Amino acid sequence: MAKDIKISIRNLYKIFGPTPDVALEYVRKGMGKADLLEQQRHVLGLRDINVDIHDGEITVIMGLSGSGKSTLIRHLNRLIDPTAGEIRVDGEDIMSYSEEQLRKLRRERMSMVFQKFALLPHKTVLENAGMAKDIRGYTTSDFEADARKWLARVGLEGNEYQYPHQLSGGMQQRVGIARALVSDAPIMLMDEAFSALDPLIRSDMQDLLLELQEELQKTIVFITHDLDEALKLADHLVILKDGEVVQQGDPQEILLNPGDPYIVDFISDINRARVLRVRSVMSPPDDGEATFAGDISEKDNLETVLLKSDGDMSLNFRVVRDDQHVGTLHMKDLARALVPTAASADRNKTAA
Repeated sequence: MAKDIKISIRNLYKIFGPTPDVALEYVRKGMGKADLLEQQRHVLGLRDINVDIHDGEITVIMGLSGSGKSTLIRHLNRLIDPTAGEIRVDGEDIMSYSEEQLRKLRRERMSMVFQKFALLPHKTVLENAGMAKDIRGYTTSDFEADARKWLARVGLEGNEYQYPHQLSGGMQQRVGIARALVSDAPIMLMDEAFSALDPLIRSDMQDLLLELQEELQKTIVFITHDLDEALKLADHLVILKDGEVVQQGDPQEILLNPGDPYIVDFISDINRARVLRVRSVMSPPDDGEATFAGDISEKDNLETVLLKSDGDMSLNFRVVRDDQHVGTLHMKDLARALVPTAASADRNKTAA
């Protein structure tokens, strides 16, 4: 069943410069980012963005530096106002919000986790975790139980009275996540939240986020420039280039059917066995199969199945969800999925 739309972005444009409304007309007539800068001395931040962010899902917005991803996420809580377009949260047009309504949106309905942690150095871990409630007028005794609970959930039990400078980078980011959870906001905005972390810590933080999301079902908008991270986290993936959406949808579908040469470049060196899931290549349930080599989960990656099959391409596996037979994986289909798309193969041939 399709989930409700939590945030709807429609025909969104952002142009930076002294007369953005004038520059907007050139953009709407087809002028690109480079020409707009050269001829009109304006910077095209976003161009005709249309994205639906669904309740309880992780929507990942990715692209290279300058693609517009951080600009886009800052529109969702109106830290940046668009040149044109519409943003609706729970069906409400937030462009019509008063200052008081905006403050309520930012304090109670949206939390933000930053790349640089944004912890207050003079406050303890406990006080930082409860900051969102502190600015709403709550006392420490009001939010202490919640703060302790979420600090424990992110692995920081016993660190409540330390200060940020006494923590490692990974621990500081855990405080940032706990702070977002203590706020009890249904929407979490995460702008390159893990990019400043070492690879192993970053992987641990991704696992932690997925574990928490399994339980809490928050609406999360996650910004990254890293494709592996995007494919690991995303329920819905939006890829930006030069301020425009190049392709969006199920990340598995994008990997199997890239719709643009830009995306082909992105995915050409990816380890397909590690990121493709059984659900993307399985067939409908086939109880008539003579033999199954075993049961696998629809969430397993193909690398796991390869190890389980010991490389035998003649095998078939029964795919299960909650002990129910939901599909059949033929190893020959798995092998076919590991072959890059024709476009990707052509690119690699040219590069060689």
